[in-house]
Amino acid sequence: MQTQDRPISAPAPGLAYPSRSASVSRATGETDVQVSLNLDGTGQCEAKTGIPFLDHMLHQISSHGLIDLEVRATGDIEIDDHHTNEDVGITLGMALHQALGDRKGITRFGHFVAPLDESLVQVALDFSGRPHLSYGLEIPTQRVGTYDTQLVREFFVAVVNHSQMTLHIRQLDGINSHHIIEATFKAFARAMRMATEVDPRRSHLIPSSKGVI
Repeated sequence: MQTQDRPISAPAPGLAYPSRSASVSRATGETDVQVSLNLDGTGQCEAKTGIPFLDHMLHQISSHGLIDLEVRATGDIEIDDHHTNEDVGITLGMALHQALGDRKGITRFGHFVAPLDESLVQVALDFSGRPHLSYGLEIPTQRVGTYDTQLVREFFVAVVNHSQMTLHIRQLDGINSHHIIEATFKAFARAMRMATEVDPRRSHLIPSSKGVI
C-alpha cells in the first residue's frame, strides 16, 4: 500500500490554508483502487469502479459535497461486487483522513436531512478520531439494478473506519430502494461538506477541548 499527496486543483480564492488534497492507492489480491480528492473543489468527479450504481453514488458525494473526486478501481467483480465496493470505501476513507491532516480549523461536525421524493434520510457526522457507525436504513429490496443493497452498509463501514469519523444514518421515510440510498449519499455529502469547511473563528485551532483529535 502506497500513499502520496497530489493536489488536484488550486485552493479556492481567498482561502488562507493549503489545498487539502490527497491521493491514495491500495492494491490487494482482490482489488486495485486509486482515489484522489480535493476537499476544496467544485464537485468534479470521475468514477470508474466497474460497479455502475456505486459510480453514481460517488458522483453524489462529489457533487453535493463540492469535492473533486477521482476513483479508479479494478477487482474481482466476476465473483461479486463486495470486495471492490468495500475497498473503494476503505481507500476513500484513507484519502479523507490524509487530506484532513490534524483537523485544524475545520467545523468538525456536520448534519443534513435529504429528501428524495418519498424518501427522507438524516445524516449526522463528526470527524472525531473515533470510528463509529450507527446505520438505520431499511432498504426493501435486495438489489437496485445489479447492485446488492447490503453493500451500502459495507461501504460506509469502510469509510468510517479509515477516515476515523463518527457517522449516524437514520431513515425517516421511504419505500423505494434507489431513493433511500441516493438520499443517504446526498445527505452524507452535505454533512461532510459542513464538517470539513473551515471555521474562521477557529482559524488553525484543532476543534477539540482536549486540543487533539
